[in-house]
Amino acid sequence: MELQHIEITDLKTTAINVRKKGARDIADLVPSIKSLGILQPLLVRPNCEGFEIVAGQRRYHALLKIAEEEAIDPVPCIVMDSGDDAKAIEASLAENIARLPMDEIDQFKAFSALAKQGLSVEDIASQFGITERLIKQRLALGNLHPPILTAYRNEELNAGTLRSLTLATIKQQKAWWKLFKSDEYAPQGHALKEWLFGGSQISVENALFDLTEYDGATISDLFGDEVYFDDVAKFWALQNPAIADAKTHYLDEDWSDVVILEIGERWCSWEFTETAKEKGGKVFAECSNQGEVHFHEGYLTEKEAKRCEAMEQGGEVSTKPKSELTKAMQNYLDLHRHAAVRSELLDHSGIALRLAVAQIIAGSNLWDVKAEPQRANTDAIRDSLAANKANDKFAVEGSVVMDLLEFTEDDVQTIVPLKSDWARQPNLHAIFAKLITLDDEAVTRILTFVVAETLPSSTALVEILGNMFSVDMADHWQPDETFFDLLRDKQAINAMLHQVGGKSVAEGNITSTAKVQKQIIKDYLDSTRKPQKQDGQPNYMQFPMQTYTDKGGIAAVVNWNEAKPYFS
Repeated sequence: MELQHIEITDLKTTAINVRKKGARDIADLVPSIKSLGILQPLLVRPNCEGFEIVAGQRRYHALLKIAEEEAIDPVPCIVMDSGDDAKAIEASLAENIARLPMDEIDQFKAFSALAKQGLSVEDIASQFGITERLIKQRLALGNLHPPILTAYRNEELNAGTLRSLTLATIKQQKAWWKLFKSDEYAPQGHALKEWLFGGSQISVENALFDLTEYDGATISDLFGDEVYFDDVAKFWALQNPAIADAKTHYLDEDWSDVVILEIGERWCSWEFTETAKEKGGKVFAECSNQGEVHFHEGYLTEKEAKRCEAMEQGGEVSTKPKSELTKAMQNYLDLHRHAAVRSELLDHSGIALRLAVAQIIAGSNLWDVKAEPQRANTDAIRDSLAANKANDKFAVEGSVVMDLLEFTEDDVQTIVPLKSDWARQPNLHAIFAKLITLDDEAVTRILTFVVAETLPSSTALVEILGNMFSVDMADHWQPDETFFDLLRDKQAINAMLHQVGGKSVAEGNITSTAKVQKQIIKDYLDSTRKPQKQDGQPNYMQFPMQTYTDKGGIAAVVNWNEAKPYFS
């Protein structure tokens, strides 16, 4: 005969069992097995379907009851050889169990004493005819603060709390015991785990990466075989790149997109429609706070699904794909880019003259002539624009032009009720007479300023001139709070983080919130962290504008693409 641990699904009852009645009377056994485990192995013998139970039906049925509520380990069984005497074996087992203390604290003390004598776990299990796992569970109690053991024996603590305390350090156990003995609240059960782990506990089972890559420690609960990472930050430093690798794998398998939800963000199935990969279905990665990642394959949002259905039927699609940038963000970028380009135009009077002639011939949406009003959609954008260095340069040049024309403050207020609106000047003859007295250089300077001030924002002209002048936005503007407040697209934010911090940083924060990723970008741009590319500007402020996704919908890019063929 030999001791084996057999899955409960491989065990069957047999008609030859001597217990004909009471085999299902298990009310007393269930709590005992839950607390102490299987102390006496079942007596079984092989048959064509696995193993049949010769002795131990009540224990078997008690285990089936427990299995309805929780997972159970393989069952310790004595497998009989042909010719074994079942009654003799069962009598021997009963004698062994009779020698085993029935209280787990006493069992711990007995096993500890044997271990100190040099017996191995295997030796102790063999001596009592019980499983090695049970021995390890009892010996785990040796890691507990003695008063806690006493309290458990006196039934002041339940088994769940005791199990959780085996995860704690001695220092934590003493701190908890102090709370328990005081009038303060001492967490127990599930709340105790949250107290021990600071509200976050991540099982090693949730890791997508090779556990050998983790250089921290793991904390084991020998009662339930639960193992946790001791450092949540180190876990996510490895888990995030693994999620990024999984995303790449899905894209390589021709999924249209992989959407990584933020940690803790719930994926609600009722908000999505199942869609096959061949019809544009996406993969949504849901990441729990406990590190578990679930990939939902083959879904689209309801709007996306309706759009695809309409396209399949050849109908018109009423909604457009969401742009990479919001309208407010495009307004912000347009105005800052416009301010920089028209400031540069001040140094190119020859081009300004030619631009003026072109606008006189072909007309433009501003050629009344009116100044570009630079209308901001929000107060935040208006305040940000006021800090743009290019506007300071422009204001200084405006004062010079006013002096050349010999305008007084009253003239300026009359002539320029908002910003220099040349069409509202009633005394055209006085201006003309003054211009006649000025040399070509002064007139050209005034003309250049007028052309620059009438350069329309959010147009291809801004993009053309920005590329002609090789405008460096760093000379005029730096990313400010308004820029980051208006930056919303998660994919673009992560790509920008990749640009300034590198691939490992971007992948390492792929599930972080947009707020966290934007803060890291800020740290690189203000040199709190060393950026991957020195003096780099976000793609949106380059000429020509560069994007971070292929979503489209950005006017500056469309404008440049339409104008570019004429300036190749």
